[in-house]
Amino acid sequence: MAANEITQPYPGPGLDTLPKILLHNVRMYPNRDAMREKEFGIWQSWTWTEVADEIERFALGLQARGLKAGDKVLIIGANRPRMYWTIVAAQAVGAIPVPTYKDSVAEEMQYVIEHSEARFVIAEDQEQVDKVLEVKDRCPAVEQIIFDDPRGMKGYDDSFVVDFEAVQAEGADIRAKQPDLFKQMTEQSKGDDISIILYTSGTTGKPKGVVLTFDNVIITSNQVALLDKLTENDEILCYLPIAWVGDHFFVVQAFCAGFCINCPESEETVAADMREIGPTYYFAPPRVFEGLLTNVQIRMEDAAPFKRRMYAYFMDVAKKVGIRKLENQSVGFMDSVKYALGNFLVYGPLKDALGLGRIKLAYTAGEAIGGEIFDFYRSLGINIKQLYGQTESSVFITVQPDGEVYPETVGKPSPGVEVKINDDGEVMYRSPGTFHSYYKNDKATEETKTPDGWVYTGDAGFFMSNGHLRIIDRAKDVGKFNFGKMFAPKHIENKLKFFPHIQEAVTFGDGRDACMAFINIDLGAVGNWAERNNVAYASYQELAAHPEVYNMVKESVEQVNESLLGDELLSHSQISRFLILHKELDADDGELTRTKKVRRKIINERYKPLIEALYNGDDQCFIETEVAFEDGRVAKISGDIKLVDVKTFATDANVAA
Repeated sequence: MAANEITQPYPGPGLDTLPKILLHNVRMYPNRDAMREKEFGIWQSWTWTEVADEIERFALGLQARGLKAGDKVLIIGANRPRMYWTIVAAQAVGAIPVPTYKDSVAEEMQYVIEHSEARFVIAEDQEQVDKVLEVKDRCPAVEQIIFDDPRGMKGYDDSFVVDFEAVQAEGADIRAKQPDLFKQMTEQSKGDDISIILYTSGTTGKPKGVVLTFDNVIITSNQVALLDKLTENDEILCYLPIAWVGDHFFVVQAFCAGFCINCPESEETVAADMREIGPTYYFAPPRVFEGLLTNVQIRMEDAAPFKRRMYAYFMDVAKKVGIRKLENQSVGFMDSVKYALGNFLVYGPLKDALGLGRIKLAYTAGEAIGGEIFDFYRSLGINIKQLYGQTESSVFITVQPDGEVYPETVGKPSPGVEVKINDDGEVMYRSPGTFHSYYKNDKATEETKTPDGWVYTGDAGFFMSNGHLRIIDRAKDVGKFNFGKMFAPKHIENKLKFFPHIQEAVTFGDGRDACMAFINIDLGAVGNWAERNNVAYASYQELAAHPEVYNMVKESVEQVNESLLGDELLSHSQISRFLILHKELDADDGELTRTKKVRRKIINERYKPLIEALYNGDDQCFIETEVAFEDGRVAKISGDIKLVDVKTFATDANVAA
């Protein structure tokens, strides 16, 4: 299925690279804020003119230090303006930026440095510099580390570890002698040049380096910016990892449309910074929206009885008419009055508290979002939509047009994108955003991209009668029960994670007679419950094993089972038994990716005794697991895990049988 044709590939004629767009924005919006950063509790701003000055000086300084076209520049740090400036500065020289996750351990970082052959590393602070130095002997290609934050950096080798500002000072000296050099550098690049290498999350093995051109990122981002009517008056908060494709492409959209990028003070202050900035454009993966909803539900549990009743009443009103009002459908007079009152008393203050009061458009992607969570936000009047994409597609494959937003689908093909379903039920696409290649991996490139440009997504899906794409699950994760019906674990797991006390879920059923589940409780939500009910506990493990917590989770699982009755594709996937894990699944333990996706293969191997116990009908099972701490220490945690049966509901097929 093909979408609308591309009408305007770039923000303007000849603007086919980010450095060129930067200079264009200086001409168009010289005094408009381009970036903000909160530091020490104070917002600092840079106009497009000032951002261009910062980038120009750094680019000239990098070139003076030996950076050449085609070199790789590893970038590791939080959402700081200088990290974003580095991307464009490297591109201006003709080099290729390679962002990586700031919470990567040294060995993970070593893999990306070695694989990308990075010569320069731009690190945010001492912590990141130390991780690079730890693996320096195994990464001989690295010639220079440049740091942003000088705190704690005294005593390091000045010939190898250099201050960001020192490099900019060198660039300023060069600019004084050659004032047109930066402009000349930017004119050398073109749209089909490589712009960036972004590494995948590595759910099934080592991450792959996805090579993207300027045409890939700019044409795709610009088209969706035009589709969504984004302008220079919009605001976005960039708080997700800079190594993640989603963050990069929303930054590219900011360049294309000319709007302001805001960087939070820290991960811990994102919520407060959201409230202060009040972004108009917002992006978050489902786990973030799940976390926000969990916090709301926790706060309501702590509220006075009158407030709880008022919240429950008006949320019922929102559930009934909120989405219809958002989509400008007709609503009865009394319902409109109730909704307006609810907006004054509940919805408006709630949106302001979440920092979503000014949102005109919000997107979620990365994995499927539970329908209940999706409808919750839309019922409040927040125009949240789903998009479907991947790193290899330059994010956008499908988007949901206004007025055609359904929780069970991911929309229609984006402008310029063709989508089809192959004979195996796998989704394939072809678009201007189709990636150039996997870096140093021709075999994987050939296996993923056909000679005529079609890309295998690895996702199973189908088109519904309204032309919208529905994604079932990762194709490799979709299986079959022994009785022949489809097993799609992610759909069930998303339903479980709607409940505030469930942080993560992993379900099993492929090649089995029934569906079983592992549960991770949400320590914040369940800890809050324990405090209110005077339940003493000393650890996650102790709280997870509490009988009342098991009862709470059991009720939620049974609610999910009942809700599955309405889905003819998955009504047979009801959960028969579950357990609550004795530890939280953790990226440092290899159980999750850095983007919080479950590594199912590792879970299946590491917790095989628990899986077998679920299917054997055991009531209890002993497990011992190795865990890694942030300081590098390793320990073992063990316990006797309780396994619980839950109620399932007869489907129409079962009744007929």
